[in-house]
Amino acid sequence: MPVISPLPFSLAPTPAAPAASRIRRNGFPHHRRLREAGMCSNGFDSTNCFRMEELETNLSPFLHKLFKEWDDRKARGLFHHDITTCETKVLPGEHNFVATLIEGRDQKKRPTEFGMNQVLQPFHSEKFNFTKVKPQEVIFRFQETENDSAQYFDGAPPTVSASPSSILINVSPIGYCHVLLVPRVQECLPQRVDQESFLLAMYVAKEARNPFFRVGYNSLGAFATINHLHFQAYYLKVQYPVEKAPTEELTVVGNGVSISQLVQYPVSGFVFEGGASLEDLSQVVSNACIFLQENNRPFNVLISESAKRVFLLLQCYAEKQTSGKASQEFLDMRINPAVWELSGHLVLKRRNDYDEASEATLCSFLVEASLSGPEFQELKRCVLESLASASPE
Repeated sequence: MPVISPLPFSLAPTPAAPAASRIRRNGFPHHRRLREAGMCSNGFDSTNCFRMEELETNLSPFLHKLFKEWDDRKARGLFHHDITTCETKVLPGEHNFVATLIEGRDQKKRPTEFGMNQVLQPFHSEKFNFTKVKPQEVIFRFQETENDSAQYFDGAPPTVSASPSSILINVSPIGYCHVLLVPRVQECLPQRVDQESFLLAMYVAKEARNPFFRVGYNSLGAFATINHLHFQAYYLKVQYPVEKAPTEELTVVGNGVSISQLVQYPVSGFVFEGGASLEDLSQVVSNACIFLQENNRPFNVLISESAKRVFLLLQCYAEKQTSGKASQEFLDMRINPAVWELSGHLVLKRRNDYDEASEATLCSFLVEASLSGPEFQELKRCVLESLASASPE
């Protein structure tokens, strides 16, 4: 089994089976462009045939600057571990899950300081929040000036580009250039989705102009560890299993946003794409998130393909942990199924778990973390009804 570095590497998507009825097989669009960017056509290549210095010539100005600043913080020794030396491998099987070994990461990262049973909780200034980070952890600040915002967010609405937001390093990274986007940091917003902040996250993904740089969100109860509004992002040059999972279209809302559901994937969830504009897509997804959080349903979001597709993933693992219904085998593995894990990149903390990792084991874990079939069907009905009522005529 090939071993890879979390730095750019090459892996071709698993060949798609013929589409059947309404089920659509998915892969990144513009495959020629991906091959030009370093994705080898003959499958996985552990020789790192595409080096970082070669990649930089094709990066957007935003991502080029972000990589440079993140590398600078790495050189200063600001991270709890060196992610570039951590072992990572792609598992054989239908999904090609990605496993990374970071021994002891759960002991080094900041502890969770709130209960996991409520998705919406008030902000508490006495607990850790992002106003308390070291100044050198800040990569960008989007000040209320035209120059700072317009440099990376051309075309963004004034309410987004004027927001005093920050991008920080994640001091416990699980991938290259792992960062945190903190909207309106000084307002000390709790971890809850709102329309404006979600649109900012969409613009970050769009401005990266790279399908391997994704933006994610974890609600409280879905393994967010800090109750201060933030998104995460990092670069991993592989197609995530969830991104190539088959989908089945459910409906199209009034502004042209298509809503599908994942099929033949161990995690239940929705896929949003299309719409007349990025703002249309962002509004529909954020409306779905707001409905879920107001009804105390934990969720995770993956903003994919430079904000062209968004995955809304549903789970109940924290509830199973607190009710004693989680399998001891998986509790012992200490996997926290946040957005990256549900998307198919799983961080393992013990050498034995990593060496023996298999698609069957990780599939069983993700099934346990996800909603049951009947639970998802009922929640799907409620979400679609909510979005239909909010959709313009």
